[in-house]
Amino acid sequence: MSKYFEYLHTVGFEETNIVGNVYYVNYLRWQGRCREMFLKERAPEVLADLQDDLKLFTLKVECEFFAEITAFDELSIRMRLGELAQTQLEFSFDYVRLDADGSETLIARGKQRVACMRGPNTRTSPARVPEPLVRALEPYAS
Repeated sequence: MSKYFEYLHTVGFEETNIVGNVYYVNYLRWQGRCREMFLKERAPEVLADLQDDLKLFTLKVECEFFAEITAFDELSIRMRLGELAQTQLEFSFDYVRLDADGSETLIARGKQRVACMRGPNTRTSPARVPEPLVRALEPYAS
């Protein structure tokens, strides 16, 4: 299996519902957080470009659930590059519970499709995926 970018997270009470398991929308939040941390750590030039006129529009997200998790579970959100086109990318995510005994349990799997755009908000148009982002993602291609 290919290398992945890893974001570690400990589930908090605020991420659970009245029954005590994690509310589904948090999985999507963790996808976004993992992507943000990737940009911060592996592609800071892209963060500067986002301050200019680059926009990363999320076109589609999905998540398939295999097991429940609860408060204080330790997670590894593992991101890989699933697809790279001229103006779009698709990331894949594995949500893995890190158990106290050292074992790992795959609890969910997700995807996120992103389009690169440039220009003012009223006239954005598709743009090529920035070269610094392409280079940063190369090691994570699946």
